[in-house]
Amino acid sequence: MRNNSSATLPTAPALSPPAARAGLGWGVLGVAAFSFTVPCTRAVVDDGGMSPLFVGSARAVVAAVLAAAALALTRQRLPRGGQWGRLALVAGGVVVGFPFLTSYALTRTSASHSAVVIALLPAATAVLAALRGRERPVRAFWVAAGVGAVAAVAFAAAHGGGLGGPRAFDLLLFGAVLAAAVGYAEGGLLARELGAWQTISWALVLSAPPMLLLTAVAAAERRPSGSAAEWAAFAYLGVVSMFLGFLAWYRGLAIGPMARVSQVQLVQPVMTVSWAVLFLGEELAWATVLGGVAVVASAGVAVRARLAPVPAPAARERERGRESERERGRAPTARG
Repeated sequence: MRNNSSATLPTAPALSPPAARAGLGWGVLGVAAFSFTVPCTRAVVDDGGMSPLFVGSARAVVAAVLAAAALALTRQRLPRGGQWGRLALVAGGVVVGFPFLTSYALTRTSASHSAVVIALLPAATAVLAALRGRERPVRAFWVAAGVGAVAAVAFAAAHGGGLGGPRAFDLLLFGAVLAAAVGYAEGGLLARELGAWQTISWALVLSAPPMLLLTAVAAAERRPSGSAAEWAAFAYLGVVSMFLGFLAWYRGLAIGPMARVSQVQLVQPVMTVSWAVLFLGEELAWATVLGGVAVVASAGVAVRARLAPVPAPAARERERGRESERERGRAPTARG
C-alpha cells in the first residue's frame, strides 16, 4: 500500500454497507488480537524467566523489524516536519508506555484484574480524542466518563484491600490506560495523513534504537529463558500485539465509520478475562465480574454520548437567524 492509497484519505461522510462492514470487520480483528496481550504478558513474566524490561522492549524490537521491512518493501515516503513529533507521541503511548507499564503490573496482579482496569481505555481514548479534536461532547459524555473512572478506582481499591486504596500495580495499570489512550487518539488522527499501517510502522521504527538498547541491558542483567509455550506467547506479543493487531485496528479506523469502529473495543476486556480463565486457569470472582460490567457499561455510555450531535456555533447562529426571520414574517399577520 502506498501513501496515495485510499486508506490515507479522510473517511467519507457516508459509506456503503460493504465498506462499513469492512471497517467494522478490521476493527473486530484488531480487538481480538489485542485481547490476548494481557494473558500472554502475564504468561511470560509470571515465573521470572523473562523480566518486564526485556518483555516490554524486546517485543517492540521484533515488531520494529517487521515494520521496517514493510516500509522498505513498499517504498513509503518519509513523514514530514511535525509528523515526527506526533509519531513520537504515538510511540510513547503504545510502543513504550502501555507495554512496559502492563509488563511490570502483571508481575504483581492477575490478567483478569488488569482487564477490568484497562476497560477504561475506550472512554479514556474518547476523552482524549474529543480534546485533541477540539470537540464539544454533550454533558452525558463527561458524566459517563467520570463514573467509569470512579468505578475503576473503586474496583481497584476493593480488590486491593479496601481502605488501602489502589495499590502500586493499579497505578501502573491506570498509567498504561492513559498512555494507550494518547497513542490511540493521536494515532487515529495521524492515520488519516500517513495511512493506517504506516502510522504504527513509523512509530515502531522511531522507537527501535532505545528499545534495542533496553533489550540488550535487560538480557545482560538476566538471561531470558522460558518454555516453548512462553516463547510462543512472547512471539505473539511481538508479531501480533505490537504489529499485526495495530495494522488491523488502524485499518478499521481509517475505513470507518471511526465512531462505530471504536466502540468494538468495549468487548476487549470481556475477551481478555475469558482467555485468562481458559488459558491461565485464573478464578473468575464476582468482584471482577461486577467491576468489569460497571466499567464497560460506563465506557459504552461515554463513547455513545460522544457521538451525539452537538450543534456547531455557526449552525446555531444560522438557526437563530432563521427563527428571527420567521418571527418577522409572522409579525404583520399578528398585528392584523
